[in-house]
Amino acid sequence: MDRDRGDQAPLLDLREVDETQVSVVGGKAAHLGALSRIDGIRVPAGFCVTTAAFRRIMAQTPSIDDRLDQLSRLSPDDREAIRTLSAEIRRSVEETLVPGDLAAAINGALARFGEQAAYAVRSSATAEDTPTASFAGQQDTYLNVVGPEAILRHVSRCWASLFTERAVVYRLRNGIDHRTVQMAVVVQQMVFPDASGILFTADPVTGNRKVATVDASFGLGEALVSGLVNPDVFRVRDGEVVAGTVAAKQRAVTALPGGGTREVTIDRQRQEQPALTQAQVVRLVRLGRRIEAHFGRPQDIEWCLVDDDFQIVQSRPITTLFPIPAADDQENHVYLSVGHQQMMTDAMRPLGLSMWQLTAIAPMLAAGGRLFVDATRLLASPTSRAGFLNMAGKSDPLMRDALETLIDRGDFVPTLPDAGGPARLTTGGASTSIETDPAIVTELIERSEASIAALRRDIATVTGTALFDFLLEAFQEHKRVLGDPLNMQAIMAGMEATWWLNDRLHEWLGEKNAADTLTLSAPGNVTSEMGLALLDVADVIRPYPEVVAFLQDVAHGGVAHDDFLDELPKVAGGAEARAAIEAYLDRYGMRCVGEIDITRPRWSERPGTLVPVLLDNIKLFEPGAARRRFEQGQQQAQQQAQEVLTRLRALPDGQQKADETARMIDRVRTFTGYREYPKYDIISRYFIYKQALLAEAERLVRAGVLTETEDVFYLTFQEFHEAARTHRVDDELIRQRRDAFRSYQALTPPRVLTSDGEAITGAYRRDDVPAGALAGVPVSSGTVEGRARVILDMAQADLEAGDILVTAHTDPSWTPLFVGIAGLVTEVGGLMTHGAVIAREYGLPAVVSVLDATRLIRDGQRIRVHGSDGYVEILP
Repeated sequence: MDRDRGDQAPLLDLREVDETQVSVVGGKAAHLGALSRIDGIRVPAGFCVTTAAFRRIMAQTPSIDDRLDQLSRLSPDDREAIRTLSAEIRRSVEETLVPGDLAAAINGALARFGEQAAYAVRSSATAEDTPTASFAGQQDTYLNVVGPEAILRHVSRCWASLFTERAVVYRLRNGIDHRTVQMAVVVQQMVFPDASGILFTADPVTGNRKVATVDASFGLGEALVSGLVNPDVFRVRDGEVVAGTVAAKQRAVTALPGGGTREVTIDRQRQEQPALTQAQVVRLVRLGRRIEAHFGRPQDIEWCLVDDDFQIVQSRPITTLFPIPAADDQENHVYLSVGHQQMMTDAMRPLGLSMWQLTAIAPMLAAGGRLFVDATRLLASPTSRAGFLNMAGKSDPLMRDALETLIDRGDFVPTLPDAGGPARLTTGGASTSIETDPAIVTELIERSEASIAALRRDIATVTGTALFDFLLEAFQEHKRVLGDPLNMQAIMAGMEATWWLNDRLHEWLGEKNAADTLTLSAPGNVTSEMGLALLDVADVIRPYPEVVAFLQDVAHGGVAHDDFLDELPKVAGGAEARAAIEAYLDRYGMRCVGEIDITRPRWSERPGTLVPVLLDNIKLFEPGAARRRFEQGQQQAQQQAQEVLTRLRALPDGQQKADETARMIDRVRTFTGYREYPKYDIISRYFIYKQALLAEAERLVRAGVLTETEDVFYLTFQEFHEAARTHRVDDELIRQRRDAFRSYQALTPPRVLTSDGEAITGAYRRDDVPAGALAGVPVSSGTVEGRARVILDMAQADLEAGDILVTAHTDPSWTPLFVGIAGLVTEVGGLMTHGAVIAREYGLPAVVSVLDATRLIRDGQRIRVHGSDGYVEILP
């Protein structure tokens, strides 16, 4: 029998199937069939009602197509509509009669196993228990079902459970078409266990692949899954129980003689006895490792113990684990998240990952759609470790704490002779003193502009495979400019002057974060200028009410979002408005949220992204706000400098301290603005690369090699090069990459990840934070109270005066929002990251690196941001 045919048999014995037949028997049955083939693994016998039977039922269910169309149009947040419509669909499916031949086939299978035996009837959807989506608990299982009539009734219930509210919401949130998921049903001989539970072959909390955890309770596993009891919990490493907690298990679920289950009370003297002996725990984990090896990834395994014999009733991939970067050895490695340094922790597509790897100075490894650097050697050398940790702490205190936690264990990071190398996270290059001379910054910017102009000129005529050879050479120039020692020295000069001022003025005057005010409106900051420049665009538009109304229509979807510039001249003042917007895009249009990923759409590609921010600027500001704001910052900085110097001169050795401080103020204002320029250089180059690569992708689409242009985003640069050379692309690879990217988007990247898979978050060890407040890193002084606006998508911004922006992370593209807010809170960041630099430039109180800020702070709540002390209070 050809199992892959669309008209496959309605029933298959579990021993006939394996993991290659998910489309026929669903994920659960496919895994059970595969499990039954593993030597030494016992699986209760049974059969599967295949997806062919489900398709017959769906074809006979009244109005199912119309209802599925309605379901696909619902928002996952419209729970009432989902609840009503999904209940209607379930009722219709359950009421559809099982065809006579299918009922006869199921009854025939039952006769072979025993008609009056007890069975578990279990849903097995085609999209569940896959490497990227477990769907755990989304469909239904019925235990201890007895008799053919009851079996048929429960098979129908399993079909219908594809449309439970929770399953529908899960599919909507994960972008899965309801029609692409089908339901098979497993009918399996019932097991009546002494104990049951769950085995994770990797620690589901930390991700450590070398630690297995076992949850165990008496009776059927329903008591554990439903939360009726607290289970015994055992942790096993290297064949030994390293930790164990025995719970008081007062209740259990057992089978009733005539079918169904019930809760029972466990005898008092047995309640605190372990459900498993340590020897049984170790034996179970050994079986789990065998299953894990077969499937090639960590598993979440449901097990039953019957007369000291383990039977496996389910195994699925653990989809919540963060993948580990590949290594070519078995040594211990410590990986640091690049995204936490670049203020972009979202998943990246393969082309974006490979382009950053090819253009970055430091070697980088990809895992889970993110980039990591291997810090093992720097941590292993006592000489480099201290400087490295110090630098890490300035960038991200939580990352430093995570690293120190790992080092303090003493059993993971090796101690090696001096590894040498720079004590930097990713910048490379040591800081050497340079003169405080604005001409240095001018020279660096001129060099950058000349190099970018040459790139734009030379790439214009290169196509085909020659383009990729050209780009590989361009990447070397890219890295040369970025790694220019003078560039590094200018960046570090501004950062080190900031640290010097904060440290000394705190020591001498008790001033916290004194540099925050001293750097207000520092000259030459291309990112802060970008935010102020959009205020100037708002000034052009504000006098034209028809343009404002037109843009409001764009923001609310009434006009094509990204074609609005073509329509704009049709309204009064539209030509002037378009000219101002296009001039802004000429200067800053290469930017976008998540800009280190070359596959993200740029403002020039989607100018509608800026419309909500422009409207906020028109609403919140008066004409000339940009110039006034910059001048006000300058004045505040000058007044602060004069005040500080006056106070210093009154101290012992005051003139010397004042002279040193004056030099450092001059130095910080000379160089701190340049801190933002290298990123502008990188992103300018990226847009040029992208335009050339998209033109090549369009040629491949016209040649029939690609289905759509953006398919190349799911290829690495090297694979794209090969596709251009051979005019061949693996469509299945692109599909798999799309699915993987979707799954990676749901993962949270750890700051620190070990080669064992352990994710280490880090913690604030502070006693100066009020009870209930959220701790973070103080990066811009001042205290502000206002309405929290939790915004994850810049295009959804709708601000009022005095609002405080709360978001996951901000890269330079968020800067236009900064001009209209009163304070800033982010989940990621450090003292010298982009959001912190711009917050200081604009004088916004800011606290960054606040764990789970977007979850713990609700949109619309009043909060108080303590930018000097580094915490956020949620107000009643």
